[in-house]
Amino acid sequence: MRITTLFSKLLAISLATVTVPFVTADDVIDIGSRRELFVDHFLIDKLDNVQLTLNRPRDEGVALEFDKPWEGLFCGYCTVIKDADLYRLYYRGRPSVGADGSPEEVYCYAESKDGVKWTKPELDLFPLEGHPKNNIILANAAPITHNFSPILDTRPGVSAEQRYKAIGGTMNSGLIALVSADGLRWEKLQEEPVIPVKMVPYKYMFDSQNLAFWSVLENKYVCFFRVFKDGIRRIAKSTSDDFLNWSAPVLMEYRHHGGEAPIEHLYTNQTHPYFRAPHLYVAVAARFMPNRQVLTDKQATAINVSPKYFKDTSDAVLMTSRGGSFYDRTFLSGFVRPGIGARNWVSRTNYPALNIVQTGPTEMSVYLNQDYAQPTSHLHRYSMRLDGFASAKATYAGGELVTKPVTFTGNELTINFGTSAAGSIRLEIQDAAGNPLPGFSLAEATEQIGNEIARTVTWKQGGNVSSLAGKAVRLRFVIKDADLYSFKFNE
Repeated sequence: MRITTLFSKLLAISLATVTVPFVTADDVIDIGSRRELFVDHFLIDKLDNVQLTLNRPRDEGVALEFDKPWEGLFCGYCTVIKDADLYRLYYRGRPSVGADGSPEEVYCYAESKDGVKWTKPELDLFPLEGHPKNNIILANAAPITHNFSPILDTRPGVSAEQRYKAIGGTMNSGLIALVSADGLRWEKLQEEPVIPVKMVPYKYMFDSQNLAFWSVLENKYVCFFRVFKDGIRRIAKSTSDDFLNWSAPVLMEYRHHGGEAPIEHLYTNQTHPYFRAPHLYVAVAARFMPNRQVLTDKQATAINVSPKYFKDTSDAVLMTSRGGSFYDRTFLSGFVRPGIGARNWVSRTNYPALNIVQTGPTEMSVYLNQDYAQPTSHLHRYSMRLDGFASAKATYAGGELVTKPVTFTGNELTINFGTSAAGSIRLEIQDAAGNPLPGFSLAEATEQIGNEIARTVTWKQGGNVSSLAGKAVRLRFVIKDADLYSFKFNE
């Protein structure tokens, strides 16, 4: 009897040893005090009746009409920048159809105090006949004015004279760099292109909005620009330490749940660091569907769309990247679908502006160029909750999400979440092998009920997690009829 009992104990120990995952230092992800969003599977080890769900933005209506004589039907390639308490909007002005990079193209400017109501200032930088004051901030600069794309340079130590930077140009010029102290008056950083055509190993390139920004993740400037590969519009990436000398471009790939994602025409990529988590790049890209015609000739005539500009359709899709040479296309479906009515189903409409910005205490906004090639051409605003691109969602039946082993810094954990009246989220902190840690087990967890951007998670002993800082742990979220958008350890 004693031998049998001893054998049973040894067998149990042996089996336990086999089933416990062996975790090395290389398996542990250091998240520090970064905010982490559930937009990809980067931190997720297990999902049980929990699904990553794409959350579509709310339609907030027209933000700005392109109604000035120098703006018009073919306005596009918009950029929104939040500079402290001022929102700045840059967009191409073009009232009539023409070749890319034509001298008639100008760049226009509007501003806002809240990102909702926009005004066009009367400037005297580029007087026009009959309009000595207007909102043009760049003219007589073709082909830069085809796709001028500015940034607010966040690199530490950047000079005040180059606080704003921009790139623009076509395959006839290469990408040319500009700088500005105030975001209104611009000059070339140098005459030669910083990314010349000869540097790009593709037949066609640059003929859409190309962009650059300072990356805290890569500690470099990064540039994402359009190329063609096998007849499909693709994205290439280059990096630089000084905005002048750029690396050889690398073609970006797409991944979906660990495998390859479909290759689709992405007209613009609009990649930028998410302002609440700059280690995460968010790309609200324009997905272009060539020759996918929806409107009849009669419908096109009724909305007065420019001829030949209703033969294709487009929408906005969401991608993310954590550096490197690929995007996560966790969600293949449309992020912003075309709206009701013929005006939304023409060529080159629904193109997102560059950058998502905060427009309220709990809200952020994305802007889309709509009614392209029509007299009603305008910029449209859509809103989301902060971090609300996607969520880890469970139904009333409940489910669990367990992270990979992570280390963190901080003394409390906050979550961005929303539940139903009957729903909840509970959190267990485990060791790297998946065993509940004393004081942080599910049985000791406080049930989190409500809808908040930043709720501090607690257990019976309180919410202080500093004793676990620097140690490899897993987070086990038990979710019922709720959405979990993000989490963050605070120092």
